[in-house]
Amino acid sequence: MNLTKRFLSAAILLVPCVCAADAVLDWNEVALARIVAARQGPPDGARTMAMTHLAMFEAVNAIEHRYAPYAFKGRAPAGASAEAAAAAAASSVLLKLFPDQAQAVEAAYAASLAKIPDGPGKSSGIALGREAGADCLSMREKDGTGAPGVYRPRTAPGVYVVTVLPAATEWPKVKPWFMSDAAQFRPGPPPSLASADWARDYNEIKSVGARQSAARSAEQTEAARFWTVVGAPSWNPVVRSLALSKPLDLVDNARLFALVNMAASDAFVAVFDGKYAYNLWRPITAIRNGDLDGNDATSLDPEWLPLVDTPLHPEYPCAHCITAGAIGEVLEAQFGKGEVPPITMTSPTAPGVTHRWTRIADYVQEVDNARIWGGIHYRNSTQVGEAMGRKIGALAVQSFLKR
Repeated sequence: MNLTKRFLSAAILLVPCVCAADAVLDWNEVALARIVAARQGPPDGARTMAMTHLAMFEAVNAIEHRYAPYAFKGRAPAGASAEAAAAAAASSVLLKLFPDQAQAVEAAYAASLAKIPDGPGKSSGIALGREAGADCLSMREKDGTGAPGVYRPRTAPGVYVVTVLPAATEWPKVKPWFMSDAAQFRPGPPPSLASADWARDYNEIKSVGARQSAARSAEQTEAARFWTVVGAPSWNPVVRSLALSKPLDLVDNARLFALVNMAASDAFVAVFDGKYAYNLWRPITAIRNGDLDGNDATSLDPEWLPLVDTPLHPEYPCAHCITAGAIGEVLEAQFGKGEVPPITMTSPTAPGVTHRWTRIADYVQEVDNARIWGGIHYRNSTQVGEAMGRKIGALAVQSFLKR
């Protein structure tokens, strides 16, 4: 199953429901549903969520005046409704990004507004939200997404290579939200193929990540399949679980979801910069060519297959791990590094299974391990990816949307 199909499978869990605690949570669900319906891949979906949530934060914060804005300079008249502003901001962004889904967005918008009493406050909140949405759309109009891919497969004249081009080749050039540039947190190169570290990671994943592995437990197999859900549906339910168990007010929820989704979007910029800079082979390629790496501690298996289908982009660093690291860092800044109320999540790729964590770091670690158990990432790549993500998350909370 490829990345887009895994992402689309999340649709069964993402039916729009304007029934949560506040407009931010309501529109988080609406935006996720629209991403899935539009078949947006993980990086573009992260951008959509970042735009939607930033627009809501800017609108609500212009009324509450609690945090420094990201860029919005609009001013709210006295008595403006923050709930109306959030709904108008989110709907403005989604209507522009998904014009063919206007009916669904408008229905959700009408349901949001129906809960707010008519009057000047509602009207001024709507006007402010539309202004914040338009400002966010204008800011990202030429951010590099959608640019033609210019990736050139590495080959020799006349030699066949796989003809499906890899994913997200334009993302190293996408404008970040927080980072100064795509390479700000680019890591050093992966382990040398002659090194002991390479042999360790190679032999671990060859054993535990194989499709018919006898070394992988049933619990590890379940986790690997659980985390084949990718993109925004793989982290927003975690944030929602915490936001509902430790309720915040509207502006704090708006800030939290904006920081999380903007950090995740930057994580994709950073990870694809690293992936295409180093172009490291995936385990399925390395293990089927284990006689070519010059390392006596590795051996080839010409029939080896991973448990999870390998994504269509280079191996290093781990994309799922960098987003989990970024989200984990933002969440720990808000909720702490100790025990939290149980975080619960279901996955469309593991029907009937619910995962629970009482520490945010345990959620992040499970994501890292799942990519090894699935046979698609070496351990070093998961560790490097998480570390990069944590740097992005720390940058977000330390330097942006501050009091």
